[in-house]
Amino acid sequence: MCLAMPGRVESVRDEAGVRMGRIDFGGVVRDVCLACVPDIAVGEWALVHVGFALGRIDETAARETLRALAAIGGLAEPTHDDPAREPADGAER
Repeated sequence: MCLAMPGRVESVRDEAGVRMGRIDFGGVVRDVCLACVPDIAVGEWALVHVGFALGRIDETAARETLRALAAIGGLAEPTHDDPAREPADGAER
């Protein structure tokens, strides 16, 4: 079984002719190949599998996925800057 994780695009760059980005997975930031989603932009969410962004996902679906994974023990407890955690004041992110 394969699992694609949602993460938020922090930055985008060209690396030797390949579109790459830094993706934040709830506080863990990784370099990811963005070649399959060439028009994804900073601030958007991507589904990532083994270092490749496979597609775009909306923020609501990304947060729901992160919450579900945390609930079944698939993720560590959310940190203060974890995108899956709701803002304390109830404000939108």
